[in-house]
Amino acid sequence: MIFTGRRRSPLVLMLLLIFCPALGLRSEAAEKPNVLFIGTDDLRCDLACYGHPLVKTPNLDRLASRGVLFKQAYCQQALCNPSRASLMTGRRPDSLQIWNLPKHFREADPNIVTLPQLFKQNGYFTQNIGKIFHNWRQKIEGDPASWSVPAVLHYARHDDDQPQLEGNQEIPENLATAPRTERRDVPDSAYFDGRIADLAVKALQEFEQKQQPFFLAVGFWKPHLPFNPPKQYWDMYKDSSVQPASNPGPPEGVPPIALHDSREILRAVKGKLTDAQTIELRTGYLAGISYLDAQVGKLLAELDRSGLSDNTIIVFWSDHGFHLGEHSLWCKTSNFENDAHVPLMISVPHMKTAGETSDALVELLDMYPTLVELCGLPSPGTLEGTSLVPVLKDPTQSVKPAAYTQHPRPAYYNKQPENMGVSVRTPRYRYTEWREFETGKIIAKELYDHSRDPEENTNIIEHPTDQAEFEKAVQLLEAQFPRKPAGKD
Repeated sequence: MIFTGRRRSPLVLMLLLIFCPALGLRSEAAEKPNVLFIGTDDLRCDLACYGHPLVKTPNLDRLASRGVLFKQAYCQQALCNPSRASLMTGRRPDSLQIWNLPKHFREADPNIVTLPQLFKQNGYFTQNIGKIFHNWRQKIEGDPASWSVPAVLHYARHDDDQPQLEGNQEIPENLATAPRTERRDVPDSAYFDGRIADLAVKALQEFEQKQQPFFLAVGFWKPHLPFNPPKQYWDMYKDSSVQPASNPGPPEGVPPIALHDSREILRAVKGKLTDAQTIELRTGYLAGISYLDAQVGKLLAELDRSGLSDNTIIVFWSDHGFHLGEHSLWCKTSNFENDAHVPLMISVPHMKTAGETSDALVELLDMYPTLVELCGLPSPGTLEGTSLVPVLKDPTQSVKPAAYTQHPRPAYYNKQPENMGVSVRTPRYRYTEWREFETGKIIAKELYDHSRDPEENTNIIEHPTDQAEFEKAVQLLEAQFPRKPAGKD
């Protein structure tokens, strides 16, 4: 895209000259960069762009090759609304006092400036296609104040994602048998994500003709339940050796409060899942990832075809991870690594570090200050994340000592939680405390040594492997979550 006839203030020019060369951008890219902001739902980290032998994600792999892949990125809470409210406002769940699904972040602060809203205030055309904010049961549908035009395909139940075909075509039969799965021979556009990708491609084609920078947020609904990708994506795994989880039981020594009822799937099951059902569910999840990957590929292809990729920052993220039978759990709502660990990739045009990976501990709420710095925007203040620009320049660098995740109990509460689990992830440990919500009293603890036990199968809280490192983790947790009732002054 070529922008002409617009004067830049000395401050904006200075910021662009400082940051763009530092990332290896060409000097002619000193115009405001576009942003393609791609979100996904329930995509666990180890199955996206990390070389998993079973998962087929050629387009995500291609995106990783043109950006920095953050191997140690974490959500602030493994539930859609708190996670998305946090990352889109740059504030932690405790600051917003949002730990459940119904509360909208503007109930916490009506004047809060979201990430896309800041771009809109600074001359960008902002557009939302798909699920970016929470998708259901809220007084405000999405966040109209964030967008230049009304959002589309963003507000519905996940179970509303039923196959739709043009004309009067008959819907093919469902060949899947496991609960909450569908395997139908339909095109990509039969479901939400295929239609979202098509609309996003059209939006990019329109941006090609505009003389205004854009912030395009594309929110895919997959691989969230129901596991209903079109048949062609299931077929990609028909000869794969998908098996039940190797650690299907709860961790040794785990406090019961750390677990949950896996209601998203198990409510649809009579009795226990059979091995055949488990394998079909796990296969459906992998097929959903490949379906998602194909939609991302359509966006990348259009960016490259149009030439927009020469001046477009791409961010790819998931709101949280997912369990597929590990630890006796399905879905999310825990503080375990499978739920807290998320994929995160950031690609800046012409960056010198393209294709590199980073082991730095980072958090989803770091995306807000990162994009503010990359695009030379004024900070709205009150951002609790840290810019990742130093890591984009040098992936061996680190900007914080730990990442933090939390979750309440009950996992889905009504008026307020009974207990809150707060968790810190250091390079070696995951340390979690479960506290009474009203009093702050500690009622249970967990400690997992990722240097020896990356699957978190044994709680070693009674016998830490490195006392000094453990005490450091305790201090970090206390600094972020002081031992007082959550949400209390």
